Amino acid sequence: MRRILRLAVGCWLALALLLAGPLWMLATERVGGGGHWASADRAPSGLAPTALEAPEAVVQVYAARTWGWRGAFGVHTWIATREANAGAWRMHHVLSWRRPALVSQSSTDPDRTWYGNAPELLADYRGEAAAALIADIEAAVAAYPAPSRYRAWPGPNSNTFTAWVARQVPGLEVVLPVTAVGKDYLFNGVLATAPGGSGMTASLGGVLGLTLGRDEGLELNLLGLSLGIDVRRPALKLPGVGRLGMAPVIKGEGEG
Repeated sequence: MRRILRLAVGCWLALALLLAGPLWMLATERVGGGGHWASADRAPSGLAPTALEAPEAVVQVYAARTWGWRGAFGVHTWIATREANAGAWRMHHVLSWRRPALVSQSSTDPDRTWYGNAPELLADYRGEAAAALIADIEAAVAAYPAPSRYRAWPGPNSNTFTAWVARQVPGLEVVLPVTAVGKDYLFNGVLATAPGGSGMTASLGGVLGLTLGRDEGLELNLLGLSLGIDVRRPALKLPGVGRLGMAPVIKGEGEG
């Protein structure tokens, strides 16, 4: 009986620790989403270069807090590509309100604020490196195994999609933030390459897992929420809160 009681107390403590970050984000109003989603800010952030600023091919990956209370838990991620000298981009992402959920669309502003939450750049490939990636990205998007499915937790969702594409495309390395809930959801098996390219992820249905990588550091997934530590660029990674420490590496041809 005492063992059962200790186990129950331990489970409740673990759950409280996992939820402490998201609850703090909500209590301090650090996520956007007040009012109605239709009136939320969708202005460009200035992260995507114009064809005049960068006429070469470009591939960028973004993350932004999701709208409303869900933003306290995680981010939405998407992939944007632009051919050399093209005026428009192609945005690839998975949306909860669309069927099929997978959307590939033309856009002039792939870096728009995500319903009140400013995006951050996770990867930025340009020139020959980007040009070599675009066809493979298009092929991977077309082959995504769950184009009509969306499940916020534990996946498949927008972060599952971005992680899956990164794993399928050689040379496309993306270090997804610890708040990218669903990135560890694997469709087949329990072991896969980490999206950052230099590491591995072991996961059971996206609710229990472990990632170890050069750029990811060490991440533990418990009930779909992740925490960890980055040694290469010292930082703590906390559920809901995100990264505390040095800025993460932005993958791309200019990476040092």
